[in-house]
Amino acid sequence: MEIKDILKNLREKNNLTQEQMAERMMVTRQAVSRWETGETQPNTDTLKLLSKEFDVSINTLLGSPRQLVCQCCGMPLSEDNQISREPDGSYNEDYCKWCYVDGEFAYKSKDALLDFLISHMPNPDNIADEERKVQYDTYLSQLKHWK
Repeated sequence: MEIKDILKNLREKNNLTQEQMAERMMVTRQAVSRWETGETQPNTDTLKLLSKEFDVSINTLLGSPRQLVCQCCGMPLSEDNQISREPDGSYNEDYCKWCYVDGEFAYKSKDALLDFLISHMPNPDNIADEERKVQYDTYLSQLKHWK
């Protein structure tokens, strides 16, 4: 779905007129109209405000152009309810809600995460734990949090 359709659907889902949406976003009604026709797009600050006001990630507002992946554990973040939040309630699209909670990382070290993965991830091929740990470590080392 395109940004213009997402914004219009968001407005309609919340039973807002273009004027009401404009007031909430501190823009003109014409700006909202131009977003919905695809003439223009909201700027970065307005996207942040839309995200916070309507409880959707910026990635979702932009039509999910990026496949988000938790930069701590590597889990794909395909739904907004999987994305972590900052203490102020804004989305932190770099991490899942299990690795980053209320501004704090759940895993204090990569070894702590590796131990969790070894004990909780399925192992249908019965690979030895040490080999699995090396595989997970190789992948995790590529993520922003562990570089």
